[in-house]
Amino acid sequence: MTAKAIMIQGTSSDVGKSVICTAFCRIFSNDGLRVVPFKSQNMALNSFVTSDGGEIGRAQGVQAEAARVVATTDMNPILLKPKQDMVSEVIVHGRHFLDMDARSYRNNFVQEAMPIVEQSVRKLQQSYDVIVLEGAGSPAEINLKDRDIANMRMAHLADAAVILVADIDRGGVFASIVGTLALLDEAERKRVKGIIINKFRGMRELLDDGIRWVEQETGIPVLGVVPYIDVNIEAEDSLALSSLRFKKPKQNEFAIDVAMIRLPRISNFTDVDPLFDEPDVGVRLVSSVKELGEPDLLIIPGTKNTIGDLAWLKEEGFDRAICELHAKGKRVIGICGGFQMLGCELLDPDAVEGSGESAIGLSLLPVKTVFNKEKKTKQMTGRLVQAIGLSEMTLSGFEIHLGRTKIDAAKASPFLLLEDGREDGAISNDGRVIGTYFHGVFHNRQFTRELVNQIRKQKGLPEVQETVKSDAERREEAYNLLANHVKQHIDMERVYQLINPEFSFES
Repeated sequence: MTAKAIMIQGTSSDVGKSVICTAFCRIFSNDGLRVVPFKSQNMALNSFVTSDGGEIGRAQGVQAEAARVVATTDMNPILLKPKQDMVSEVIVHGRHFLDMDARSYRNNFVQEAMPIVEQSVRKLQQSYDVIVLEGAGSPAEINLKDRDIANMRMAHLADAAVILVADIDRGGVFASIVGTLALLDEAERKRVKGIIINKFRGMRELLDDGIRWVEQETGIPVLGVVPYIDVNIEAEDSLALSSLRFKKPKQNEFAIDVAMIRLPRISNFTDVDPLFDEPDVGVRLVSSVKELGEPDLLIIPGTKNTIGDLAWLKEEGFDRAICELHAKGKRVIGICGGFQMLGCELLDPDAVEGSGESAIGLSLLPVKTVFNKEKKTKQMTGRLVQAIGLSEMTLSGFEIHLGRTKIDAAKASPFLLLEDGREDGAISNDGRVIGTYFHGVFHNRQFTRELVNQIRKQKGLPEVQETVKSDAERREEAYNLLANHVKQHIDMERVYQLINPEFSFES
């Protein structure tokens, strides 16, 4: 049997395509179908590491979990990770292929990519009942359509019914729907079988006249209006950094103040998501020293260009501000590129970072990093060392980095003792600075709770005693909450009929 296919495309970026795909994956799985996500080409700095060490877009990793299947690189065979202005790392089937500028990619690589993505589609078609394809941006970018391998070309290849998603929260929803359809050619318009209006706030009845007009104007049914929902599912698009979760809290609104620096090439920013769930903890995203203040915990996140973003930190004066925070007894945690920045020296003899220059770090940890061409991508498990002053526990996560970091063992302790015998990260002797390559460190909820309680204790506040749910439990709850929410507001019987009229629908 060849899998049937449905494709979610959008009127623009950040309309909620990934979230709708995630919901469909869980709905179809709940209904007993073997379902798999697919996105041919993804551009994202939030990535996911498969069990065999392949790197794919984070959204497809999340969607695979929602579908209750093991993530593989066939679900996202091509990943682009912006590295410098107009230059991206091209990852093919989870492995570094080359760095390429936008013009070369468009003119030379796109045609090479089609056999790669077609092979993945055909492989998935033979193993599943339904493929949920996700588009990228908009299918109506007329300057890109001739080389677009993420939208209508994929719909034709997989013979997928297309559902167009539009974001009403940003305004102009009807114009965006009609305008998108007007820019498609006849064969492409015939692929569009339904419309979803997403992120609605307000009275549903007020949309009825507009919906009737759109259906009459386009001849395409509106399958549902999905109310806005804040569900704890990791974002992929950097546009999500402007979401309400990161709006600046009011002064003294929370007992614990956490700030994360918005680096120009920030990656895997969802590492901090679990901190939003901690009671009485506020998380801020800061782009300037003026916004920094005196947080109880400062996080320097991952980046696609460590030396470039370190230079930006220094230009903005963050280097001095971070050292002053540490001197005042505040805590600093650097993850991946942020860890490298906390060290004393960063060397790039092979020009892996682009320029081949070296740099002096913030010198808050006695480590030295040498960048090399071999990229480390691996799921990891490690035991927390006792130097941090927390309970003995095992943490799980993943690493994605270029470079090897050596610690001066006389001046600091490693953060984790890994199951493969390696050491990860470093902790300063005063215990207030931590560096780690461990993406997902805060998703180990017991670690996060104990760290926050350690800060609370230092501030003279009572510790939080409530039970800590595991990250897996929270994700399962989120997938089911999202699936039930979408199923309530979308005509799923019509969706099933779009995929295959022979499917029997179970409500």
